[in-house]
Amino acid sequence: MSGSARARPFVVGETLGNRSRIMSTQIETTRSAELYERAMRILPGGVSRNAALHDPHPLYAERAEGCRLTDVEGVTRIDFANNMASLIHGHADADMIRTVTEQLRRGTAFSVATEVEIRCAEHLRMRNAGFERLRFVNSGTEALMVGVKVARAFTGRPMIAKAEGAYHGGYDYLEVSQAPTPANWGSLDEPGRVPLVHGTPRSAVDEVVVVPFNQIDRTIALLDRVKDRLSCVVIDLMPHRVGLNPADPAYVAALRDWTERNGVLLLIDEVITFRSCYGGLQEEYGVKPDLTALGKMIGGGFPIGAIAGRAEIMDVLNPRSPRYVFPHSGTFSANPVSVGAGLSTMMKFDRAAVDRLNELASVARRRTEEAIRETGVTASVTGAGSMFRIHLKPTPPRDYREAYLSAEENKRLKVLLSHMFEEGFILINSGSVAMSTPMTMSEVDGLIGALRSGFRKLAAMA
Repeated sequence: MSGSARARPFVVGETLGNRSRIMSTQIETTRSAELYERAMRILPGGVSRNAALHDPHPLYAERAEGCRLTDVEGVTRIDFANNMASLIHGHADADMIRTVTEQLRRGTAFSVATEVEIRCAEHLRMRNAGFERLRFVNSGTEALMVGVKVARAFTGRPMIAKAEGAYHGGYDYLEVSQAPTPANWGSLDEPGRVPLVHGTPRSAVDEVVVVPFNQIDRTIALLDRVKDRLSCVVIDLMPHRVGLNPADPAYVAALRDWTERNGVLLLIDEVITFRSCYGGLQEEYGVKPDLTALGKMIGGGFPIGAIAGRAEIMDVLNPRSPRYVFPHSGTFSANPVSVGAGLSTMMKFDRAAVDRLNELASVARRRTEEAIRETGVTASVTGAGSMFRIHLKPTPPRDYREAYLSAEENKRLKVLLSHMFEEGFILINSGSVAMSTPMTMSEVDGLIGALRSGFRKLAAMA
């Protein structure tokens, strides 16, 4: 592990071989364990989001700045998770903090409108001409929820279509077949409609058609069967849980053509992928959806979401329009702290910054692939833009079923993640990396060094 990535200073007599045991002993008897014991008494599982769980207990943050996070034990790690890809400028960005501090002095939330809401919307529209109208909400989940309801309100149809395994937040309809297994996912010609949460109404499940990602003929055949009841097709152009593999351009073009011919709306989920290009990953594909859901990066580290799209469609939300059929509000929607932080963040993430970060991530991907070949480990890499994912599979998966982890692969992934954690690097629990602008080649060097030693460990287990 490089000096810049070191989790904590070495102590006298310590070696690389016994370091992880020392850290493990220290962690088990320090503040993190005490905090988790308290949390277990009041929070289900001791957390408010399962992604925070880590064995033997969660990491508790003390502070963070740039790409480094220090926990309550004083251990500093390089953060390649960036709050599930939401922190494009890393932690405690100075420009964002200045903007938010000034706003806090003026007030945090009002029952009247603010100018910064307009400025943030104008900036987003400037980045993508397809964002003719926008409505701010409070999370990516809420953006997708509102997007689906806008599509239903505009078309008068109840059903939606989504890709098998794709995550689109916590809404009954969009959760369908988010996490199917070989025991219940059915055939590729007709994937099963599998509810995520026990007790989900069957009526909700029945209003969703599940399609196999990246498979044109099968997808079109399934859509054709429900076209008269379908309001929208929801698609993520690089769905994380499907494998973080960019969609086949021909697949995206086929969906756009089919939706246009059948009067069905195309809703693209760019909650994660908006960081990939200046105007979102759709810019790379040259596709103009009817609606786009946004979140994560556009809040600058604060909760936010937005739904954007064609003016005539978005008018279903407009009380002054004859098309108005969707009453919508939200106590904290477009609160000035979130939209102000988001505007500051996005203005700083200009085309030059996007290109620089994407190139740094491209170098990291190539060097990860080199490390895989050098160590002989069974692994592959997917991704684009400023994100990539390591799969403990010989070839990059193209859909959810290929990306699905066997019990042995899941075990090996946990070994790799634990190794990276002990070496001073935080990755997303899927084995994914989300870059941030404070990172340089020095952080990439440290990452690759830790991955290489982790790959050797895995290769020795085979």
